[in-house]
Amino acid sequence: NIAGPLLAYEILTAFFLEAAFLGIMLFGFRRVSNRTHTLATVLVAGGTTLSAFWIIALNSWMQTPVGFEMRNGVAHATDWWAIVFNPSMPYRLVHMLLASGLTVSFLIAGLSALRYLYGDRSESMWKALRTGVFTAAILIPIQIFAGDQHGLNTLEHQPQKIAAMEANWNTGPNVPLVLFALPDEAARENKFEVAIPDGASLILRHSASGVVPGLNDFAGNHPPVFPVFWAFRIMVGTGVQMLVVSWSAAFFLKRRHTLPKPLALVMVPMALSGWLATLAGWYTTEIGRQPWLVTGVLKTVDAVGPVAGSQVALSLAVYLILYALLLIAYLGVLVYLALKAAKDGDTSPLPGVLDAALSQPAAK
Repeated sequence: NIAGPLLAYEILTAFFLEAAFLGIMLFGFRRVSNRTHTLATVLVAGGTTLSAFWIIALNSWMQTPVGFEMRNGVAHATDWWAIVFNPSMPYRLVHMLLASGLTVSFLIAGLSALRYLYGDRSESMWKALRTGVFTAAILIPIQIFAGDQHGLNTLEHQPQKIAAMEANWNTGPNVPLVLFALPDEAARENKFEVAIPDGASLILRHSASGVVPGLNDFAGNHPPVFPVFWAFRIMVGTGVQMLVVSWSAAFFLKRRHTLPKPLALVMVPMALSGWLATLAGWYTTEIGRQPWLVTGVLKTVDAVGPVAGSQVALSLAVYLILYALLLIAYLGVLVYLALKAAKDGDTSPLPGVLDAALSQPAAK
């Protein structure tokens, strides 16, 4: 009674909008007017954002459920406004939209850096490089602030998730920020721990003496610690790298109007950093709500359907293989187009290179 309507809203408001204009955006460049193509692109982006809005509204409600009542074991909506704009929804939506912006910014910057390394000094390369770098440099500190606020919201509503993210076993003040550890749930301790004294208390309570919840307060009712702890560190570590790389590149482009080769070499693999950080973040939030499917309402074990584990494993494997192949093909096409642009010295924007690759050789 709650998930179904929210997904239906997503289909009615977003899916049809995307489907109607996606073809024009992908294949209409230089075949329709620039104004029409730009409008189609904006509408597709708007549809995608609407999709994110509804999907995150549902996911957030599953994390922080409000606005409903249980009748005979079934959740019934009592306040749709409260359901959609539940306590964690605004934080998750902003965090995800910023992550999407950073993902595309680093993708553009990384591909442009690849063109730069292959000798491309065309106007289109410089425009794409500056766009990617400066957009990332602006978004990443905003994302760090948004992530901090999201963490404080999670501390309020899902303290057991925060305890797992920090691998903190005992509730108390002056909790260190663990940089590296191998959490051992059986022994209820961290092995090979490397930590900054009082760091977690400072971040989560903004005070060295701030009390941070420990996992032992949620025995039998907290998520698996190891994957949550490490997924969170992959996300944060990648974010720190994004900050350093984007600000370094912005400095050289702004002050020296060039890009050092070592920095360009670093930027190429950083093209994938947005995806890595986003996936790690979703691992953190989804594994971190276990053992609940809907926090405090429905446990995952109680929602398991009558499907054999082998069938689930097979379908998951097929999905992973399919998406891996699609990702490889996607990246292969992007690298091919970037190298083609560098070789041909094309001075048109990258979509023009795409159009030329699909129809005729690029102009010399």
